[in-house]
Amino acid sequence: MDSLCREIINQYQGNLPLVKHPFAAIARKLNTDQSTVIDCIKRLLSSKLLSRFGPIYNADCLGGGLTLAAISVAENDFSTVSNLINSLPQVAHNYRRDHKLNMWFVLATETPEEIQECIQSLQRLTGLKVYNFPKLEEFYLGLRLFISNDDQVSTGSFKIDKPQTGYKTNDLDRSIIQATQNGLILVPEPYEAIANEIGSYAEEVVKRIQTMLDYGVIRRIGVVPNHYMLGLTHNGMSVWDVDDDRISDLGRILGRLDFVSHSYRRPRYKSIWPYNLFAMVHGRSRIEVIEKVEQISNLLGDNCRQSDVLFSSAILKKSGLRLVA
Repeated sequence: MDSLCREIINQYQGNLPLVKHPFAAIARKLNTDQSTVIDCIKRLLSSKLLSRFGPIYNADCLGGGLTLAAISVAENDFSTVSNLINSLPQVAHNYRRDHKLNMWFVLATETPEEIQECIQSLQRLTGLKVYNFPKLEEFYLGLRLFISNDDQVSTGSFKIDKPQTGYKTNDLDRSIIQATQNGLILVPEPYEAIANEIGSYAEEVVKRIQTMLDYGVIRRIGVVPNHYMLGLTHNGMSVWDVDDDRISDLGRILGRLDFVSHSYRRPRYKSIWPYNLFAMVHGRSRIEVIEKVEQISNLLGDNCRQSDVLFSSAILKKSGLRLVA
């Protein structure tokens, strides 16, 4: 990776300038020109070192349904069940994990009510019980990557400012979301391009994007590195059984760890799932992930009664979320 691409990844995972010529602004910071910056981002996308480029939206703010679900599938039926589940367009991600509950997938629907409809449909299709693990509380979401001069990857956290509350998206916001959830157009004036597409003005588009940032509808805007392609090829979903009265404090502690990309509270299920605290851990190897999970265990200490770590052994589907606008 050349030094410019490395610096773009390191510096612009969340703070793309909201100005008329954002790539020119980046170029001035990095002592180059805007065409070179745009070409670099295009190369990173085409080589899949970036998953996408543009705004990251907060699904919770947009009125749709979103949940994590899991089922237990016999080995002989695994391929058939996987194909049935993946055939539903509402299934965005699907992973095989090392546990009795060995298939974990994300459901995204246009309304919250449709989540239960999808679960019932999947139960009819597969003949298996689907366990619903909705997010009850979010402690952290995000994984910041840093690329060294020798292309080694380290992890960090985003600084999260507490967003303002009580914002409702309007028709213009929804048009912007529809135009940008696949990413920003790589042209010198991307906000002008959005405005032309939706019948607005660039200044108003920038204003609405800034408002959505202020209220947390947009989490951040910039490059989204592909951690698999950059060397973080292993992940473990660490799960912990802690007192409900202490979970908020403990979850925030886990969310501040540099190697944790997601930290949530989710429901338990008697006899099969005693855990209520989830923390996704990433590393270059299985051993590295285990070492990081041990750090979590040491932090939790006597606050944790039992725990497990579910390694991802196969990606069954990864189509990305499409948010309701």
